[in-house]
Amino acid sequence: MLQKLAILFAAFTVAICVEEKTGEIQGARLLISKQILNRYLVEGKDIEVRYSLHNIGKSPAVQVELKDNGFNSDAFEVVGGHLSTKFARIPPESNFTHVVVVRPNKYGYFNFSSAEVSYKVSDAPDAQTQVSYSSEPGEGGIVAFRDYDKKFSSHYWDWLAFALMTCPSLVIPLVLWYNSKSSYEKVSKPSKKN
Repeated sequence: MLQKLAILFAAFTVAICVEEKTGEIQGARLLISKQILNRYLVEGKDIEVRYSLHNIGKSPAVQVELKDNGFNSDAFEVVGGHLSTKFARIPPESNFTHVVVVRPNKYGYFNFSSAEVSYKVSDAPDAQTQVSYSSEPGEGGIVAFRDYDKKFSSHYWDWLAFALMTCPSLVIPLVLWYNSKSSYEKVSKPSKKN
């Protein structure tokens, strides 16, 4: 009975190993993530977007083309980088990062959709073209600059106005005390007799 169980276990282990071996990725396979790096999204301030491409396959990904149509020109201005770019190849089991800087022109909620990546799965001339999509950051709120400034600015003018308004309440009692002290000292000083 124990021998039959051991043989069954060995057969099961061999079957799993064979399945893992045949299930191995032969061509290039890209995993793409899109991340918004800023903590606060503010109207008129730069937003950094990072695209990470990871080739988990056993062959290089060639003719890789990244396109992000999610930032329309009405709502965003591209400040740095390109929303559409090409890479000649991404070697197997390696990664590549691309950063774009955009500046929102409007405030409100915005849906950050996924980017599209197309690539050939190997160097072979008849290799198939694969299309993949990045992760989707989802909806993000872009705050109006005046609201952001109200919350995070240093408020120099506010502190200056506060200092000017508190000066009378500090200076008037000081002047009254000093006058009282001076008159008391005049009265209490004994005069010198010759």
